[in-house]
Amino acid sequence: DVQLVEAGGGSVQAGGYLRLSCAASGYTYTRFCMGWLRQAPGKARDWIARVSTDGITEYLGSVTGRFTISRDNAKETLYLEMNDLKPEDTGMYYCAADPRYRGRCLAPDNQFPYQGQGTQVTVSS
Repeated sequence: DVQLVEAGGGSVQAGGYLRLSCAASGYTYTRFCMGWLRQAPGKARDWIARVSTDGITEYLGSVTGRFTISRDNAKETLYLEMNDLKPEDTGMYYCAADPRYRGRCLAPDNQFPYQGQGTQVTVSS
């Protein structure tokens, strides 16, 4: 079974920094596109960043330049570094995996069939 376990959430003030991590297990990590999703209070869950096996990254516009997604294939771990956090970044953050394109992030729908339980990020003004 695919298992994704997030860590690193917390509460920070605007302008602050957090680093999230996600430990993956139960599947061949390098065959999955990996991503982070975010669900703000009262809103739908949406992707914000994704990374292919060979390190190609994509970001949602509102986080571009502030967030960095990366993966360590040897450790089967995904990361999200978040700089200059804003109150609108508040929400639950979910680690996610997509097996459909053997490690490449080609899905036009940005859907991720596998998701973790999430970690809370709260940014105060």
